[in-house]
Amino acid sequence: MFMKKMFNNGDRVKRAEPKLSDTPRNYEANPKDAKVPISPSTAQLRSDVLKPKNLVDEKNSNFMLYPRNLSITWSDDPNYWTWFLNKESPNEAGVEAVALKNVCWLDITGKFDTKNLTPGITYEVVFKVKLEDPAYGWDTPVNIKLVLPNGNHKLQEQKVSLREIPRYQWVDIIVGEFKPEKNSAGEITFSMYEHESGLWKKGLFLKGVDICPKYIN
Repeated sequence: MFMKKMFNNGDRVKRAEPKLSDTPRNYEANPKDAKVPISPSTAQLRSDVLKPKNLVDEKNSNFMLYPRNLSITWSDDPNYWTWFLNKESPNEAGVEAVALKNVCWLDITGKFDTKNLTPGITYEVVFKVKLEDPAYGWDTPVNIKLVLPNGNHKLQEQKVSLREIPRYQWVDIIVGEFKPEKNSAGEITFSMYEHESGLWKKGLFLKGVDICPKYIN
């Protein structure tokens, strides 16, 4: 479902009803189909430089996974991505965000162990992104996906258009939601990717991925 609307400051891109599929999409795809050659190290999909601890808000059971703790294809190559210090919040002092310079193979993936969450609470998985001009290559919607632990649930997958999100402000892209249970804890996997269009993309900034309660009292 393509998301097309006007946005105001603080808006969130709400997830559509998730597309349910019995067979998870192979978002690694076939490297030979990429316009940019995929190096052998891409299998790691992770930069090995210093990774900050994830931000934990114990009061609200929030977990923020910063970009250095995610797997971002080509993020270790300054020709494609640029790392910079995010100085917008005292809680994030010294934490890096990342900006997309130019890629046609967009792939951002992360994992999180649900044993850290409160059973019975509904959580959302949220990419925190923004676009800054010159931004291009977003005519094709990106894919976002959430895979829950142990194959107990069908994956949640949809397409979201980033073309019309407001420039120069952080926007929440909601990937999906889930409710952890005591007897079914395990790793969730979430991703944002676009491999098929061959369009070169620029202007996307990534602050991190928030795992937070859907309802806060």
